[in-house]
Amino acid sequence: MTAITIGQAVILGVVEGLTEFLPVSSTGHLKIVEGLLGIPVDDDAVVGFTAVIQVGAIAAVLLYFFADIVRIAGAWLRGVANERHRDAHDYRFAWWVVYATVPVVLAGLAAKPLIDGPLASLWVVAGSLIAGSGFMWAADRYGRHGRGEADVTRTDALLVGSAQILALLFPGFSRSGATMSTGLLRGLDRVAATRLSFFLGIPALTGAGLYELKDALGAGTATAPLLVGTAVSFAVAYASIAWLLRYVARRTFTAFVLYRLAVAALLIGLLAAGTVSS
Repeated sequence: MTAITIGQAVILGVVEGLTEFLPVSSTGHLKIVEGLLGIPVDDDAVVGFTAVIQVGAIAAVLLYFFADIVRIAGAWLRGVANERHRDAHDYRFAWWVVYATVPVVLAGLAAKPLIDGPLASLWVVAGSLIAGSGFMWAADRYGRHGRGEADVTRTDALLVGSAQILALLFPGFSRSGATMSTGLLRGLDRVAATRLSFFLGIPALTGAGLYELKDALGAGTATAPLLVGTAVSFAVAYASIAWLLRYVARRTFTAFVLYRLAVAALLIGLLAAGTVSS
């Protein structure tokens, strides 16, 4: 059992908030930082803590997109109550979010022993950072970027939602990177792909955090570090969401690709030198 201090919780909260929605892999960065801090990445309390502080980042999404969520939820309720409203795009989109969440939930439950065990290795993180960079580069380079948010279809949502499995199984691949890149390959523009990634991440990440909460507390994780890490994650994530949406409206993903490759090279060097344990 590993006890996480308040100071470590602040550091991990900042890392989570900065990286959860940027296409650089929050899980990968958390594992790297945990390794540098001497925190065992496969400890049950650490795994639970990492999942729980993600809820802070999700809360930031809920607040940032509150008006959109209310609009979509209202359309869903009207559609459920009266079939005349079921042709509305927002009503259909609400169901697509539900459908798109099912594959990643099933994969997470089925593969949990692997995710918490062998796939938690920092060598896997390094390889996934490289593989995810190639996927992002190809999607940004060859995607048509011709469709906006109003053009999102059920197939788009299902494929983008299912892309979350890549990040679930391979920490370092990046959930946002996988989903945004899949959106680009489907022909969505960068802003539409990014917003779709946010919406599809809400149920999956919230569910993961709540699922791990009992394990985090049961494994001996103190309440105070959990609250601090979650609060810091929330504040930093809110700022990073606003920044990312402005960024993708004007620029490509090239800077993220180069950054990911640099982090992968650094991680491989640290592992080879024995500075951090895999």
